[in-house]
Amino acid sequence: QVQLVESGGGLVQPGGSLRLSCAASGFSCSRYVMAWVRQAPGKGLEWVSHINSGGGGFYQDFVKGRFTISRDNAKNTIYLQMNSLDAEDTAVYYCARRSFGRYDYWGQGTHVTVSS
Repeated sequence: QVQLVESGGGLVQPGGSLRLSCAASGFSCSRYVMAWVRQAPGKGLEWVSHINSGGGGFYQDFVKGRFTISRDNAKNTIYLQMNSLDAEDTAVYYCARRSFGRYDYWGQGTHVTVSS
């Protein structure tokens, strides 16, 4: 069955970096648009970035130049490299598969806390 498992979250100081991973199973992530979506405390879901089947990455304005999305086809895994983190990046980060214009599968989320 389709499964997405995120990892790599944690506590990091402002200005620090983290790399999130999303291991996919039950399908090939290279055939879908794969997205990172986050939810900050007390706020709604917010699209962060996605990578299309051709490998192109797209980003929300507030992470451009700081975050990089990538994919390892051999490992069937999506990554989000996050640099220059600040407190506003504190959130639960979810990996999601997009199909026919909607997110049809989600991971369980990984917590990112940016604090000194």
